[in-house]
Amino acid sequence: MATEVESGGLETHPPVDPPPPSSPKDVAAVRAYVQSSPLFPQLGLDDASSTDAAAESWADLAETLCSFLRLDPEDLAPAAAARVYRHYVPAYLWCVGRLERHRRREETSQKSDERGSPARPLVVGLTAPQGCGKTTLVAALAFLFARRGVSAASASIDDVYLTGAEQEAVAAANPGNALLRYRGNAGTHDVGLALDTLRALRGINAAATRGVAVPRYDKTARGGRGDRAPRETWPEVTAPLDIVLFEGWMLGFEPAADAEAAAAHPDLPAVNAGLRDGKYGAMHALVDDWIVVRVEDTRWVQTWRLEAEQQARRAGRPTLTDAEVADFVRRFAPAYDLYAGALYARGPWRGEEGAARDASRDAGSVFVVEVDAARRVVGGRR
Repeated sequence: MATEVESGGLETHPPVDPPPPSSPKDVAAVRAYVQSSPLFPQLGLDDASSTDAAAESWADLAETLCSFLRLDPEDLAPAAAARVYRHYVPAYLWCVGRLERHRRREETSQKSDERGSPARPLVVGLTAPQGCGKTTLVAALAFLFARRGVSAASASIDDVYLTGAEQEAVAAANPGNALLRYRGNAGTHDVGLALDTLRALRGINAAATRGVAVPRYDKTARGGRGDRAPRETWPEVTAPLDIVLFEGWMLGFEPAADAEAAAAHPDLPAVNAGLRDGKYGAMHALVDDWIVVRVEDTRWVQTWRLEAEQQARRAGRPTLTDAEVADFVRRFAPAYDLYAGALYARGPWRGEEGAARDASRDAGSVFVVEVDAARRVVGGRR
């Protein structure tokens, strides 16, 4: 919108976002508010696609999300309304679109004697800084899929950290390296376990495949230092499976030149070597599409992580102290500083195998969500 000013020129004002719907029943307001999301252009929906029926489905999605998040859809605070309508609903719609595209491609590529058999699951990677809500987003997406008859499984890079004893061994083998003293950075994951799990989930719809146990990690064990949960407690996923949501704070990070890592932080070369040589590329190659949550300032992570620990503490769970949280996050900061810029500029690293397939990928395979310090959506793919 432009207005005349005294100099005779024009003063440009950014468009004003519509107000949040007062109720999901106000379908016109729902349509306007969802369409105002910075994420909406990535959905590839034109005006003809934004019918009354589509808007009614968005309203239903919002109401379902509110039930999952334990929010009153008739009385949403502005921040909660933005989270539901302008973040989670578009993210779900993008996933649905990618799943439909994946199924069409799988059907086309199947041999004639395989037609009609379930397509392999779509694997969507979600990379986002710690504390910005990626775990809740994954849970919300899985809930929406389940309510609509779509089978989803979730997994996390955090769930394949080395066992407590193995991590102690890594720390002992790298004396003085603060970045490998505790779990978190590349080199502290059982990437072989991640590969085995993702490959099993991708192949679960094959006729001879049985259930797949998905690893879980107990971050409250060992006084908040964490340990792998007992195998008998891992959830088992069974066929048919439609989509796998794989999340992690450092997913998509691409190894840098050794000299660049050394210049960034004296302890980073060992982490960089682990990222380059530790089969992380093979793990990334198993991901089909990506959601990338972008932040302007990675220092927000400490505030977000502290909020999460304090919330867990109020719930009576074992947690780190505030000082321990600050120390813990400092061990991740060098990796953010070195790798996040490349992730945002070039997209997630897909490993050598994944890069070889990139020619067949479309631009829509990466869904970008930019959030501010309050975790509100402020932008999408640039």
